[in-house]
Amino acid sequence: MVNKQSLACFLDDLWAKGFKLTDEDIQFIYFGKNFANASDWKVIFAVQVTLRFQHAFDGSFYLSVLDLMKEDNVQTKKQAEELLANKGLHLQSH
Repeated sequence: MVNKQSLACFLDDLWAKGFKLTDEDIQFIYFGKNFANASDWKVIFAVQVTLRFQHAFDGSFYLSVLDLMKEDNVQTKKQAEELLANKGLHLQSH
């Protein structure tokens, strides 16, 4: 099931948990959302993956994740996770 959390709430939660993204990072996240015409859950997923693998916000990595999902016409989080696994980026469930 797709998480219905809004991007703004997700970013606020990140801040509250100690992930201090810069204003430029946040602007870039919204730029990527608009550029890829992505729904909030895809943007949230891409940010989570970026932070997990890069241990910081990396704009080019983030855009690559969004682009991969767009190219493969990903519709669910499970599809997104499988796509990344096929690219060698294995997400471990918590």
